[in-house]
Amino acid sequence: MINFSEIEVLTFDCYGTLIDWETGIITTLKPMLELDKVFIHEEEILELYAQFESKIEQGKYITYKEVLRNVVKMFNQHYATNIDINSLLKSFESWEPFEDTVESLKKLKSKFKLVVLSNVDKDLFELTNKKLVVQFDRVFTAEEIRKYKPSKEFFEYAINNIRIDVGNIVHIAQSLYHDIKPAKELGIKTVWINRRKGKEGTGATPIVEVEPDIEVPDLKNLVELIFSAEQSSE
Repeated sequence: MINFSEIEVLTFDCYGTLIDWETGIITTLKPMLELDKVFIHEEEILELYAQFESKIEQGKYITYKEVLRNVVKMFNQHYATNIDINSLLKSFESWEPFEDTVESLKKLKSKFKLVVLSNVDKDLFELTNKKLVVQFDRVFTAEEIRKYKPSKEFFEYAINNIRIDVGNIVHIAQSLYHDIKPAKELGIKTVWINRRKGKEGTGATPIVEVEPDIEVPDLKNLVELIFSAEQSSE
């Protein structure tokens, strides 16, 4: 268990944790695949996305705009389709926060410093940030660090720049692969927001085995856990 009274900074993954990127991916790719007579289950689309994106991000650094274009290219190669390679990039701005995201962030902001660690370009995050409402204390992007999570160098860069002992940080994320595993390996306390609870598979993130410090189904439950523990200690 985590004693949140000793925590100063909450770091967040964004896409998948705060933003419902899986809905964004599916609503973009599924109809375009079907136009080319490819009819597959939504979970297969997400699993392929996870496979293609992680493979691209393991190579030489390219911007996330190019990652998105290359993911679509790989779908086209896989299914012999002719999807517009800019389709995911064009849809990016329309990807929406989960229903509990904004209010939860507002409540957490009253108690902690909030930091974002995201595998995107700075200008892409700025499109999203307008929807999150809360003013983050710091935002770290792959574009700034020139690395993609799950690279430990991403987390080390962020920790060095936050300048707070890892014991005073909790990392909050949906992806075990991109976030929870590398954070745990660096001694950072972790909360797994299991947005896919009750669903099959791991969606748009690769499979990995790791045990988070806390698991909750959404941010609202995390807020309730933190503030109820605070009230009971008074």
